[in-house]
Amino acid sequence: MKFNVEKVEDLVRQLLIEIGEDPLREGLVKTPERIASSLEFLASGYREDPQELVHGACFTQETNSMIIVKDIEVYSLCEHHMLPFFGRCHIGYIPRGRVFGVSKLARLVDMYARRLQIQERLTEQVSYTIMDSINADGVGVMIEAQHLCMMMRGVEKQNSRMVTSSLLGVFRDNPSTRHEFLSYVGRPAK
Repeated sequence: MKFNVEKVEDLVRQLLIEIGEDPLREGLVKTPERIASSLEFLASGYREDPQELVHGACFTQETNSMIIVKDIEVYSLCEHHMLPFFGRCHIGYIPRGRVFGVSKLARLVDMYARRLQIQERLTEQVSYTIMDSINADGVGVMIEAQHLCMMMRGVEKQNSRMVTSSLLGVFRDNPSTRHEFLSYVGRPAK
């Protein structure tokens, strides 16, 4: 799917008029171009395939130790209001003979985050892609994020954070594995 920059620019001009602005005003003349460029980047995840992304980034390695990548920055747009949400993603997995190149995990998070999202779906998309790609014994993904749709409009709660997790395989079935993951990512198990 190709991103139609010119069409988005025209739509932004129309939007500016609808909210009461003059798209020919000095400060707004290039705004349609800027927004189109921004949206092309922020929605680039629609033009990526998760299987192509991880293809060639999995390596044979005999280990059954938990692998953790913490504090992956997440920036996405809420699908309900198209306002940003942002925070951190923590990923843990126990491989079964195949491991990921570490940067691919961050790229996978970015790919799914660069779509209109809800945090719950984003968390699950990352966990299931990891699980399915390397047939892991288990996967844990936790995302902690602040949502501008909740902070700058609506209930206006400035210090709110949403935490979502997706636990698969031994991360779901084995309490000690779940506890180990949660302790590594800084969340006490309850």
